[in-house]
Amino acid sequence: MNDLLQVRGLRIAFPAPGGGSVYPVDGVDLELGRGETLALVGESGCGKSLTALALLGLVPAPGRIAEGSRIVLEGTDLRELGPEGLRRIRGRRIGIVFQDAMTSLNPVLSAGAQVREAVAAHRILSAREAKARAIELLGEAEIPDPAARYDSFPHELSGGLRQRVMIAIALAGEPDLLIADEATTALDVTVQAQILELLDHLRATRGMGVLLITHDLGIAAGRADRVAVMYAGQIVEEAPTARLFEAPAHPYTRALFRAIPRLDGAVERLANIPGGVPSAAAWPGGCRFHPRCTEALARCAADVPPVADVAADHAARCWLAVKQP
Repeated sequence: MNDLLQVRGLRIAFPAPGGGSVYPVDGVDLELGRGETLALVGESGCGKSLTALALLGLVPAPGRIAEGSRIVLEGTDLRELGPEGLRRIRGRRIGIVFQDAMTSLNPVLSAGAQVREAVAAHRILSAREAKARAIELLGEAEIPDPAARYDSFPHELSGGLRQRVMIAIALAGEPDLLIADEATTALDVTVQAQILELLDHLRATRGMGVLLITHDLGIAAGRADRVAVMYAGQIVEEAPTARLFEAPAHPYTRALFRAIPRLDGAVERLANIPGGVPSAAAWPGGCRFHPRCTEALARCAADVPPVADVAADHAARCWLAVKQP
């Protein structure tokens, strides 16, 4: 794979109330190639969005990226860049589309003005040229009649159109990597499909890598080349999408699949995963999923499982996946 992004041992530290640090993201490894879509899935509170913010150097204070973490974008180690270097990376090399466009957009500026600001931040253009480019980007985001919509304010647009404006802003710097952080949440299914089709089209035509952060396994199944499953700050399974859905190797992944509604067969109550994602200040010992796992072994509570190779390009952090002698 032609690596666009390599993340190695990413740890994000926050001060603990009694002293020391807690790590809501703890040892994450990821790889993403140009033209590829990687889905990062898991329950809320697993660390998915915090991982995305770390790629942009936007971990909220008092959090920090711990020493030993590496984030490499096409040979450039982002951890070695200062604040000015990171500002040049944001938007220009890495773009992001956030979940809630209504709170992410400025309510007192028109949609077009906000896209124009993003264009001007990355390119030296006259005011007229920046406006023309903003209208082009609105068109690329498949907003009907972009010249007319340029002067519309966010409250005058539907949820789907607001999200398209966010995509246009993210594209303003011609990024190599686009992060879509729950970008289709709260949209109806038809608009969700349209936004995902747009992201697919932009990935293919621009050759971008796309990091698709979602809690919806259906979206991951239909849109991603590979899937990384995150739980309690760690990647617990990663595989090509078809392989993961055919033969999930981690009990957490299997539990997520059991909670998906089915259209075939008898109507049954959905399976749930008992308990909830623990706080970073109280990660369990051994396997972090073992208190909620229906398949746990005796050693799972005491011994930290290694990342085991299940098959080619398929790995799981689970004792059940470790090949026994």
